[in-house]
Parts: sequence; structure tokens; C-alpha cells
Amino acid sequence: QVQLVESGGGLVQAGGSLRLSCAASGSIASRINTMGWSGMGWYRQAPGKQRELVGTITRGGSINYADSVKGRFTISTDNAKNTVYLQMNAMQPEDTAVYYCNSETAWGTYWGRGTQVTVSS
Repeated sequence: QVQLVESGGGLVQAGGSLRLSCAASGSIASRINTMGWSGMGWYRQAPGKQRELVGTITRGGSINYADSVKGRFTISTDNAKNTVYLQMNAMQPEDTAVYYCNSETAWGTYWGRGTQVTVSS
């Protein structure tokens, strides 16, 4: 079992920044870059829309971003804290959504409960 807890959401003005955190705990599969861990991702879901990919980090450190956030959002990890971060800069109202992190492991995919991000114009 893997537990994921997102934090750092809130209200920000357009052009501002936020940093989201996703802390993983539980079985060995929750530990970044250890046996069973394949990668983690950030997703978001705006009201009335489907959940969409924001970015992922895979085993070995490969990071990919959705075109809509390239150059503005950055994914990083702190392996000692078993935490993945999403630094969001130059935020726009269209970034408003609930942000979720997930963890891909050899034993399944796990999701956090999400954190609300609201960008005011």
C-alpha cells in the first residue's frame, strides 16, 4: 500500500507562483527509486473537465510535461523526504483545478486526494 498526501494548494493571483508537495508513505514501493517504484505524476482536474496530465517523473529521472505547462511548471524530488514537488510559476486562471499526484508501482497505481489551486485574474 502507498499513501499519498498533497499539500500547498491555495489561491494565487495570475502571474504568481505556488509549490505543491506530494508526500508518499507506506510500503517499500512508496519510496522513490527503490524496488517496485516506477514513477510519479501530477494531474489536474478543472470543474466540468476530465483529469489531465500535468507532468511525470519516471525511474531514472526522466521528466515530461504537458505542453500547456512547459516552461512554467517544474517537477522535482526530495528522495530523503520521499516527496515530489510541483513548482508552478507564471500561473494563469486556466491553471485553476484540483491537483492530484499519483504513484506508479509494480503493485498498482495510487492516488492522493488532491489539493485545490485557484488562480484569480
